[in-house]
Amino acid sequence: MQEQTNRQQESILQKENTVYRSLDVSGTFRVFMGDMTGMAEDLRKINHSTPTATAVLGRVAAGASMMGMMAKGEKDRLTLTFNGNGPGGKVVAVADSQGNVKAYMENPTIELPLNQAGKLDVGGAVGRQGMLTVVRDFGFGEPYVGQVKLVSGEIAEDITAYFAASEQMPTAVALGVLVDRDMSVRRAGGFIIQVLPHPDERVLTKLEENIGKLTSFTSLMEEEGDLLGVYERVFEGIQMDPPIVSHPAFRCDCSRERMEQALISLGAKELEDMIREDGKAELVCHFCRRRYLFGKEQLEELAAQLREEKKG
Repeated sequence: MQEQTNRQQESILQKENTVYRSLDVSGTFRVFMGDMTGMAEDLRKINHSTPTATAVLGRVAAGASMMGMMAKGEKDRLTLTFNGNGPGGKVVAVADSQGNVKAYMENPTIELPLNQAGKLDVGGAVGRQGMLTVVRDFGFGEPYVGQVKLVSGEIAEDITAYFAASEQMPTAVALGVLVDRDMSVRRAGGFIIQVLPHPDERVLTKLEENIGKLTSFTSLMEEEGDLLGVYERVFEGIQMDPPIVSHPAFRCDCSRERMEQALISLGAKELEDMIREDGKAELVCHFCRRRYLFGKEQLEELAAQLREEKKG
């Protein structure tokens, strides 16, 4: 049954995502720009999320994916945690250096009215009285942890504030999710543009002019139809290096072995209580909703293993 559930889970992850990474030829700025429609739709299906929660998850996942690609090491990991004390609860996304992402929201079934602008109330769901925490794990030593107070809970503005405060990098961030009438994701994606040291002021001025003309990233995606059209529109009049193209995806690395370690971490007494009260344990992954069932005999083996280790 568990294997069947896992196959069903994997079968919905089908739509390809695309990210462009590039520099302008003068070395004034670097850009990460992505169409994350497939990733956002995967998250919606996995979490059975409402339109507002889908917008939250899609924005956070897109931002984490592009930030993950900024890493230099193959084993580097990045974790974004939005804890704004809003009704949607905590939102977490974990990305690797290829931009692959897993994400979850504590309350993905939250229902909120549209905000004053007539749009999905992402900031209201996330909340504005809290922190954005960014953890960069380089695979050795202590991870780097940066924190910044939430600006709006709208995700893009908060990531912009993080780059300004923690990494002192002038950064423009745009993230968006357009939910269709049937609640599926019609468009999702965004960009992160960072100004590099010693910029060409003429290029910078042109870039600011172009960005100033934009309404929203998803509206631009609707108008242009594909990521290449969006890319050319945003950087019109600016000579760019050919972009490096990659295809990140929703990817959860949970496993039965990891869940077993989680049970072991509870200790022998807690395992013995489970055996006596329920005779089994079922663990569910926050990120992909996969279920892992451990029967009585398996729990007894783990408890016995812990008792032996304690004796030794």
